[in-house]
Amino acid sequence: MGTTKYSVIVAEDERLLLDHLAEKIEACAPDFEVAGKAQTGDEAYRLVKEHNPDLLITDIRMPVMNGIELLKKVYNHCPLTKFIIISGYSDFEYAQSAIRLHVSEYLLKPVDPEELALALGNIRKQYQIEQKAYEDIFNESMTRNSPEQIAATLRDYLVQNYNMDINLNLIAGSMHYSPSYLTKIFQQQYQMSPLKFITQMRLSQAKHYLSHNPELSVKQVSEMIGYQDQGYFSRLFKKNTGVSPLDWRNR
Repeated sequence: MGTTKYSVIVAEDERLLLDHLAEKIEACAPDFEVAGKAQTGDEAYRLVKEHNPDLLITDIRMPVMNGIELLKKVYNHCPLTKFIIISGYSDFEYAQSAIRLHVSEYLLKPVDPEELALALGNIRKQYQIEQKAYEDIFNESMTRNSPEQIAATLRDYLVQNYNMDINLNLIAGSMHYSPSYLTKIFQQQYQMSPLKFITQMRLSQAKHYLSHNPELSVKQVSEMIGYQDQGYFSRLFKKNTGVSPLDWRNR
């Protein structure tokens, strides 16, 4: 099996610094591959949605959409993407916000290559730990099972862990499959993608909580089913049901 590769999106508003940072990343950690570079927050978000990267490295002070706003949007769209923030000494308040958003590393400008290598090494270790956890359930021996059995095993895992952050890329890698193949066999069996299945599980449970547990706030329901951002949950709920969580509760 070859070396695991990690995809990276890099965001920095100054083109020269952006190019130098991308070069430093691939020089000090060849297993981290830069999939895209952005000079504005909204451009970075577009690249994240396009590539679903393992890592986003961003300057906090970005035009159009600052780094903290970017992290919030990325966390909602790709909750498994890890973050490294880059900024100056004067951004302590931003740094506090970054910590609340589960940022893995916080680097100061100018970025020291050794500190960058250490930060990337920590990201690598986090993914390796997560990979090992999945390998206890999904492993190469499962490839002897039929596609239907593999899909059923994945479905059972999603039912039991629907409110957790689930990394399909790592699950697929544990079995030496591509994520697209794993999605394909699941979709053939259940007529929806694994991500759609997770969303349906979460919303179904949300409806139950809203209808039967009036003591729970909408924020608490959101967090219990796996969405840390109440606003995102409310928009998703209304998109799928036609009504807000509160309207569902009060109907």
